Amino acid sequence: MPLPIDIMEQALGQYLSLFRACFSQPQWQHFVTVLLALMQCEEHRTLAGMLRKIAGVGHRVDGLAHFLKHAPWPTALLVARWWHHYAQTLGPLVAAEHARQHARRPTRPGRPRKTVVTGFLIVDDSTHEKRKGMKMEGLGRHYSSTAKKTVKGHSLFASLYVLLGCRCPLEPRLYRQKAVCEREQVPFQSKVDLAEEVIRTFAPVADTRTHVLMDSWSTCRRLWRAVLGRGWAITGGLKANRKMRVQDPEHGRVYRSLAEYAASLTTDDFQDVDWPHEDGSARKVFAHLVKTFVKKLGACQVLIVRERLAQPLKEVRYWATSELPADLATVVSWVAQRWTIEQFIADVKEVFGTDHYQIRSAQGIVRFWHLGFLAYLYLEEQRAKRQAETGEPERTIGQTRCGQQKRHQRLLVDWIGARYTDGLTSEQIDQLLAA
Repeated sequence: MPLPIDIMEQALGQYLSLFRACFSQPQWQHFVTVLLALMQCEEHRTLAGMLRKIAGVGHRVDGLAHFLKHAPWPTALLVARWWHHYAQTLGPLVAAEHARQHARRPTRPGRPRKTVVTGFLIVDDSTHEKRKGMKMEGLGRHYSSTAKKTVKGHSLFASLYVLLGCRCPLEPRLYRQKAVCEREQVPFQSKVDLAEEVIRTFAPVADTRTHVLMDSWSTCRRLWRAVLGRGWAITGGLKANRKMRVQDPEHGRVYRSLAEYAASLTTDDFQDVDWPHEDGSARKVFAHLVKTFVKKLGACQVLIVRERLAQPLKEVRYWATSELPADLATVVSWVAQRWTIEQFIADVKEVFGTDHYQIRSAQGIVRFWHLGFLAYLYLEEQRAKRQAETGEPERTIGQTRCGQQKRHQRLLVDWIGARYTDGLTSEQIDQLLAA
């Protein structure tokens, strides 16, 4: 049964009101319609599918399409407002964490060690396959980790900030390959360009230190230096053919590939360590950490991880971190933290259908992603709030959305009861819901 647009949980209404100044009155109605529909819709999140979930809006699919494609509302202002809200919400939590660390700091002679609260800036990309999208802008050939092959679709470049367990998505970007940019006559930006832009422009929450996490595709000299140039830390994946400095008994210091170095290690060189998961559980892996130099990166620590000691060499994974004093367990926890963005991308695809769109305009697609990210942030806040209030284990975004839907269903039942009290018949109420 469709939900009337004027029925909205108070918390969601307050959250959406933060963005009222970004829209004109007609645009505001479309904005609320899309956000409320993203919370309610269980079918494909096409424009028609979402409209079927909201009653009494008087919108048509072409009007909603115009809102996404052409209406003059600024996505940059939308992102700035949701980031400001997130930073304001996390500010007191950061202060409390500094106070907690200060209270637990041991009393000893000399200058006390500074308290540090670390926020993680994570970047990654995801392919949205579009098999039938012949006339969509921005279409290219991208590798899909789901399909395990190159497919036709769009590449979403995403950034996620995680501070004290609370996540905040940053501005989504559409990555176009160079040939696509030439065909559509738009400036080309590589994935490294997009990542560097995020690193150079990101303003973290006050009184925190930033640690950048990335996959092996983007761990390069340019981004490594950009991160260190801002006084931040960086941990990134490495491919097996990257060169690291080793001590050779015959030739002294030489450079060997990571795969060659890993092949020279014995089982005694690995330690079993816990690989933490978001739900608080952990699994045992076998890890080796060494201080070295990696070509084009410089001094760093290299982490080598095996799921089991007998694992084939081609399945071994490698990372580098700029934090030279860090111990093995800490580096493993940073590497595990990078998987948060994998879960985030899976959530926005599954919960909000960010790959369900049938919009042809590149601007419309990116705007749809913005609204999906904004809806995710609301559910993330509700998830964190419930966990803080009840002390229950961390709920998933999907579970949080189900709770939101149940509350809206109760509001709908109350609304129907009020209409009966007003003297309306079942047919009249049904007409209101179908309007």
